[in-house]
Amino acid sequence: MSNPIEERSYLMNRRAFFSKASIGIGTAALASLMGTRCFRPDENGLLQDAGVLGGGALGLTHFAPKAKRIIYLFQSGGPSQLELFDYKPLLNQRRGEDLPESIRQGQRLTGMTSGQSSFPLVGSFYDFKQYGNSGAWVSELLPYTSKIVDDICIVKSMFTEAINHDPAITFFQTGSQQPGRPCMGSWISYGLGSTNENLPTFCVLLSRGSGRPNGQPLYSRLWGNGFLHSLHQGVQFRSGADPVLYLNDPEGLTRESRRQMLDRVAALNAKQLEELGDPEISSRIAQYEMAYRMQTSVPEVMDISDEPEYIYRMYGPDAMIPGTYAANCLLARRLIERDVRFVQLYHMGWDQHDNLPIAVAKQAKDVDQASAALVLDLKQRGLLDDTLVIWGGEFGRTNYSQGTLTENNYGRDHHPRCFTIWMAGGGIKPGLVYGETDDFGYNIVKDPLHIHDFQATLLHLLGIDHERLTYKFQGRRYRLTDVHGQVVSSILA
Repeated sequence: MSNPIEERSYLMNRRAFFSKASIGIGTAALASLMGTRCFRPDENGLLQDAGVLGGGALGLTHFAPKAKRIIYLFQSGGPSQLELFDYKPLLNQRRGEDLPESIRQGQRLTGMTSGQSSFPLVGSFYDFKQYGNSGAWVSELLPYTSKIVDDICIVKSMFTEAINHDPAITFFQTGSQQPGRPCMGSWISYGLGSTNENLPTFCVLLSRGSGRPNGQPLYSRLWGNGFLHSLHQGVQFRSGADPVLYLNDPEGLTRESRRQMLDRVAALNAKQLEELGDPEISSRIAQYEMAYRMQTSVPEVMDISDEPEYIYRMYGPDAMIPGTYAANCLLARRLIERDVRFVQLYHMGWDQHDNLPIAVAKQAKDVDQASAALVLDLKQRGLLDDTLVIWGGEFGRTNYSQGTLTENNYGRDHHPRCFTIWMAGGGIKPGLVYGETDDFGYNIVKDPLHIHDFQATLLHLLGIDHERLTYKFQGRRYRLTDVHGQVVSSILA
């Protein structure tokens, strides 16, 4: 009687034949494209299972990079540029007057303000002053940021087409308002690979703001790999006993037993890979191996007890409270010190539709000292030159009040036409204020900078031509910038 398993091996259609034909040299090419080496030689020159992260799909960058790594301080919810960076005294002079139609120009509004009978102008509740050699205007809400204006580039002319949170954040992170595309951290992992075999290429840290603690949620797809191999998805680090879920061994399982189990699983996966040629199997082998190495590396990087006292004073008292924005900024520095390529912080709570004067002050206090400390800390360690730091949200806020305007209270709705971000280090020109909005703070009048231009510039700083970092999926070649984007050379050092 024949063996049914043996008989199955003879059932080969055309697709299966070509899949098997790709094994061998094709597998080596695949491993190169994936940014991983699934096998490496031991001391005897024999191949052994490794799953070690290596170079990315590009091999070499398209040109010499100015930045080696990125820390992205994403302010989720849409910080009000009018309370922080974009000083508009005209709004206070014309407080309560209706927004002129000549300024609005029929721009669509969200459902939260479209029903308002009037749009009363309102300036900032807080004072502004000029700082640094550039004379940059900065709000009194950001006393620490005001001291580093000569180290950062403030961009006042960002704009987007998205008017609601989820598509707007998705657009920033993936280059598309529709979910399903790889985020920028995944694109960078795919293109450049890893420079640390014991930590993920792409790490994510979340914190919740005090201005609106129960504000807009975030979804894990924002740091997802989309149609790229799962090897390139962001790994979320949490505060608490288990920074990475399911990383620790079950009780009673020794490290030696874990190693033996992984070796057996890797052998089975390698056999499956040989039979099916599915690249996700290689990704899974690499992920198992990475998790094993992270059991040692993650506790070490998360343990901040070896930081000197002056570092805690620099980042502020919250730096000693796990899960806060300040603590995450300190962890971001520790991660990039260990050559993690992309660290993404999300700080929630910037969605001030009402009670803005009180809520935005709390949010600013959350982030001001730690953001400035991160820039100064990187600078004193010689890391700022090749580390790009980005601070900003998904859109800005309106120059008119959402809801009732009172003497001490108002809110602001979403405003995609203009908003402010800042960048530092990594080849960005310091002490620069780029772009300009009109006196109403509603429209851009000089040097507009679209999200795709921002993404193209970011990749350029990493040595990547954004038009040449592509991935073929379902018959089409995709890229982070879709079919758009121009490098903004004016902000490059």
